[in-house]
Parts: sequence; C-alpha cells; structure tokens
Amino acid sequence: MSKKTFLLLITAVSALGGLLFGYDTGVINGAQFYLSKFFVLDDVMKGWVVGSALLGCFVGAIVAGPLSVKFGRKQSLIISAILFSFSAYGSGLPELFPQTVSALVFFRIIGGLGIGIASMNAPMYIAEITPSDIRGKMVTYYQLAIVIGFFVVFLATYFIGNSLSETQNIELGWRRMFWSELIPSVLFLTLLFFVPQSPRWLALKGRDEEALAVLHKIHEEEVATKELEDIKESLSKSTDKVKVNYFSKVILGIIIIGTVLSVLQQFTGINAVLYYGADIFEKALGFGKEDVLAQQILLAFVNLIFTFVAMFTVDKFGRKPLIYIGSAGMILGFLLLGVSLQQQSVGIISLLGVLIFIGSFALSMGPVVWVILSEMFPNKIRSVAMSVAVAAQWAANYVVSQSFPVVMGSDVNNGPTWNGSLPYFIFIAFILVIVFVTYKYIPETKGKTLEEIEGFWEED
Repeated sequence: MSKKTFLLLITAVSALGGLLFGYDTGVINGAQFYLSKFFVLDDVMKGWVVGSALLGCFVGAIVAGPLSVKFGRKQSLIISAILFSFSAYGSGLPELFPQTVSALVFFRIIGGLGIGIASMNAPMYIAEITPSDIRGKMVTYYQLAIVIGFFVVFLATYFIGNSLSETQNIELGWRRMFWSELIPSVLFLTLLFFVPQSPRWLALKGRDEEALAVLHKIHEEEVATKELEDIKESLSKSTDKVKVNYFSKVILGIIIIGTVLSVLQQFTGINAVLYYGADIFEKALGFGKEDVLAQQILLAFVNLIFTFVAMFTVDKFGRKPLIYIGSAGMILGFLLLGVSLQQQSVGIISLLGVLIFIGSFALSMGPVVWVILSEMFPNKIRSVAMSVAVAAQWAANYVVSQSFPVVMGSDVNNGPTWNGSLPYFIFIAFILVIVFVTYKYIPETKGKTLEEIEGFWEED
C-alpha cells in the first residue's frame, strides 16, 4: 500500500467520527416530529429531548482531554464509537425500559458523550498524523464528514418517514430513524481497530520506536526521522519533571484565543439555521410543513458542495483568507434575509440569503475552525486545550439553540422595527467580531509543521 493511500484511508476512518457527529445531531430533527406525538410532549419537554444530547456533548468534550492523554486518540475514538452504537440502539428501543421520556433522554445524552469525545479527538488525530502541506485539506475531511452525516441522515429520515403512514411513523418510524445510525457507528468501531496510534501521542508517552514506525508509513525515511526529532525537541522544552502550568500567561493566552474562535463558530448562527431550518422556511419564508424534510435536504446539499470547495482551497489560499471571504458571504446572506424580513418582502431574496449564508459558512468557519484548532496548540497541551475549546463550543451551541427561539418569539423581534429580523442582525455583529479576532490573534498556519506553529507563540 502506498503512503498516500495509507494516509487517505486512516483519515477517512477518523473522519467517520465527524459523520456520526452530523448523523447523531441530525437524526433527532427528523425523528422529533413523530416521537413528540408518541410521548405527547409539550414544547418544554420537546426542547429537552432535542437539546439533551448537547449536555452529553459538553461533558464528552471535557472528559475527552484526559482520555486522549491517558489512552491516546485512537482509543478515545473507539470509546466514542461504542457510545454512538449504544445510543442508537437504545434510543430506538425504549420498550426495553419503562416507556418514559427519561429513558430516551438518557440514550440521547450517551450519544452526546460520543459526539463530544469524537469532536475533539478526530480532527486532532488527523492533524497529528498528516504532512503539513496537505494538513488543512485532510482535517477538512472531518468537516466534510459532518456535512455528509447531516445530508445522509436527512435523506434517511425523509425516506423512512415517507415509506410509512403517519400512524406507523408515530409507533415505529422514529425508532427506525435512530436505528439507522447503527450502520455507520458499527462500521466506525470496526475500522478503528486497523488504524495506528498518533505518532505525537506515542512520542509523548516515550514510545519513540513505535512513533517512528508510524511516521515511516506516511513519510520518506529522512523526513520521518527529522519529524520525530522535531516532536521530541518540542516536548523536551517542557520536561516531564515539570508540570505544565496552564495558567501561565502564554499557555492561558493560547487556550483563550482558541476557545474564543471555537465559540464564535457557533455565534455565527449556523446551528440556529440547521436546527430550526424548517421553522425559518415555514414562518419566515412561507413554505408549507409538507416540504420540511425536503427543505432540510436543500440546506444540507449546499453545505456539502461548499465544504468541498473549502477542502480544495484551504491549503492553497490559507486559513485566514477563507475566514475573511466566508465572513463577507455570511454577512451578505444574513443582510439579504434580515432586510427582506424587516421590509416584509419575504421571497426568493430571503431564500437566497439563507443559502448564501450556509455556503459561506461551509467555505470558512465550518471547516477552517476545526483545522486551526487541531494545529494551533503546542504538543504538550494539545489534548487539554482542544478539550477546553471544544467543550466551550458545545456550551455556545446550547446557548444559541436555546436562545434563538426565545429571541424569535420576543415582542421586540416581532414589533414594527424588526419584523422578525433581529436574530440575524445579532449574528452579523458576531461575524464582525470573528473578522477582528482572526486578523488580530490567529496565526496563518498554512504549510507549517505543528512544531513550527508552536514557535509562533514563543515569538509572540
């Protein structure tokens, strides 16, 4: 097997964690309409069932750091795959337990734990095993997999929902939607046993010969030897006898910058659009309920196409230029949607605004944030720093997903001044903050090894 094929295969396996991230997040959107009727849920309980997985995501991201340090990136991903499978099976089989909402919520939280662990370890693993000249593209496979997961689950729920009557969907259809996740989760679990450990984690644990063996499968002999030397030099700057001080000015500053960027990804409003896309289409754009799933597929398709664009440009143009271009597009998209709502002239311009926003996010903050987070942190603190940044992202996701419908339904938003457009202008303000933070604090990491990127922080 060639080095290029080997690298592509292990990247694809790792990226399946992203596919399950997208699939598990998206499956609840298709299933919630029918399970809400099955359990006779009011709005509060429906929100709890839909949002409960985010609690698991937050906790999963927090524990992902210690898991990754102790057991490695590969073993952490295996744990996440087991959690995904257990969640998918249990969510569709509440009859094994008392038929209560609590049983379903329990399994949704278990799935969230899997998402939280995978969302930190998968991009970090890919970044640590990939040559610097193609690292951006390879890490973007993770975001591509998330988008594919969204797209595939919308197709799956669409076809499951349309193959049964409404009565059958209320009794059985939503269970099948959850069970369908078993296919990718079991595949992910099986394939993970055939990928190697991260060479940087092996070096961190003093297993240099094993690390070199992995690097030899990816690089030519001289390059592999030089990279291992660079990794060991990086690790030696903070000796094993000296515990890392996470509250030192430099290290805390790096973690804060990464965490702020991670949080701002959510404050673009992306998940408000994805989670509540059907409501936006129905209430803001005047589409009927019968087209809800088809509309979600349209959003997922645009997301998918522009993620491909990002994949093939992130190593050519760089990380920061894509964020600038994408931010301009996101602002334009929300301006078209916001102004059309404000002027009460909802129509094709509004729809175009939503699609421009989705495409611009997929081109920039979607994949590029994962690329930057996976490569910006020094070797010695990468697991813990990634854990903090990803946990904060899930907390921000929860804040946005819970506050968006509140702001949408507020008297201020629905008054004559805003006419339903206020949330989109709030998101525009946060996108402007993204441009400032990127310009001021984010290094351009294109083409640099992880150890060279580490040197940026030392200089500054």
